[in-house]
Amino acid sequence: MAINLEKGNSINLVKEEPTLVNLRLGLGWDPVTEHTPFDLDSSAFICQHNTQGEPKLISDEHFVFYNNLKCPQGAVNHAGDNRTGDGSGDDEVIEINLTKLDPKVDEISLIVTIHEAESRKHNFGMLKNSYIKLYNQDTGKLIAQYNLGNDFDNETSVQFGSVFKENGQWTFQAIGAGYQLGLADFVNGYQ
Repeated sequence: MAINLEKGNSINLVKEEPTLVNLRLGLGWDPVTEHTPFDLDSSAFICQHNTQGEPKLISDEHFVFYNNLKCPQGAVNHAGDNRTGDGSGDDEVIEINLTKLDPKVDEISLIVTIHEAESRKHNFGMLKNSYIKLYNQDTGKLIAQYNLGNDFDNETSVQFGSVFKENGQWTFQAIGAGYQLGLADFVNGYQ
C-alpha cells in the first residue's frame, strides 16, 4: 500500500522498497478552468552540498529539464514536456536510476515552474489535483504520493520534493514550498 505524504514528511526509499533501483517520479496537475492550457515544466537539479550545506549543481549538465532530458551519467531522465496538462495520469515523468548516479550526488531537487507565468498571468492557484507520485519503475508499484493541495494562490513555482542521501540511503522528502520565481531564478540559485 502506498504511503500518503504530507508537507515535510520523508520516507526512506530503501526501507520502503528494498529492491528499488529505478525510481519513477510522476507529476500531475489539472487546470481549475477547463480549456485553459497550462504549460508546467518539471526540472531536476542534481546537486552536491557545498561547505555551507547548500545544494549546488554538480555541473550545468546536471540540470535536467525540457531542453536537457538527461544527465551525463544517464541516471536522471526527463520523459519530455507536457505543454497543456491535458489527459489523465502523470503529466510529466522523471526517472532516476539510483545505482547510476554520480557518487558526488547528495540531493536531487524537484522543481515545477509555470512557463511564461507572468505574461500569461498564471499561478498555482489556478490548478487543482497537483501531485507527485513515486513508483518502483521496474515493478510498477506505487511507493508514495504527495498531493500539494491548494496552498499556492500566487506562486508561479513549487519545489515538490527532494531525493537525498541520509546516512548513505536514499530518502524522499515532500517539500511543498511555493515561490514567485521563474526557472532561470532557480538555475541561478543552484549554481
